[in-house]
Amino acid sequence: MLKFTKMHGIGNDYVYFDCTKEDIENPGALSIELSDRHFGVGSDGVILIRSSKIADFKMSMFNADGSEGKMCGNGIRCVGKFAYDKGLTDKAKLEIETLDGIKYLDLFVKDGKVETVRVNMGKAVLKGKDIPTTFDMDKVVNEALVVDGVSHEVTCVSMGNPHCILFVDKEINLLDLNLEKIGPGFENHSVFPDRVNTEFIKVIDDKTLEMRVWERGSGETWACGTGACASVVAAVLNGFCKANEEVAVKLRGGDLKIKYMDDGTVYMEGSATTVFEGVIE
Repeated sequence: MLKFTKMHGIGNDYVYFDCTKEDIENPGALSIELSDRHFGVGSDGVILIRSSKIADFKMSMFNADGSEGKMCGNGIRCVGKFAYDKGLTDKAKLEIETLDGIKYLDLFVKDGKVETVRVNMGKAVLKGKDIPTTFDMDKVVNEALVVDGVSHEVTCVSMGNPHCILFVDKEINLLDLNLEKIGPGFENHSVFPDRVNTEFIKVIDDKTLEMRVWERGSGETWACGTGACASVVAAVLNGFCKANEEVAVKLRGGDLKIKYMDDGTVYMEGSATTVFEGVIE
């Protein structure tokens, strides 16, 4: 029997397991099974909290299709809440090992429970081949990309996983976009050797963005922390927002506060919520 906790960061939901004492074999297959919203627990994937030799804990995340991801901004906030609320730590500052390096968390606690978490997400990666893309340039900003016969202008950023950002006209209602139809064309485009997460952004003003996201391996999710970070980076690179200033990113599941600094570091702050706990065979 396995004990699990269902959690979400503004609607980006995962099934969490404490693997600090006993690990789980084949978590990719488990993620496929549990993520099914009709026959499983229902989630965007599975996240394991493991022991680490170089940080307080290690986060391992698996998408709904079983593929392993390097990093999840909403997921790592919930890792911090999980560890604190369940007594695995009493520290309000945590170091979490990920496949994208160590991330630094500040936990904001109320009545003994974590409510919000601020994460130092590290530096944004802008070089085309390092994102990775086949664009051979130091910054992929406002570049033409033809997807399913339609030309788009895209900006690409990695926050530990690759993101392709599109800015839509202010007259467009983001909810009218058929992401089920257009998302896979971006995700599986040959320009992105590791596939890509795609953010569709409407600029409200220089301190506010509205966003929908198509995540590789999961389809549309209600939120994506790394995607929100990448979108603010892209907005600064395109002149829509300013560096060193907090930008509110409005997603279907809620809002995130993002700040892109002059040195390339990105900070993200948002909520972390426990939904329910259970046991599976």
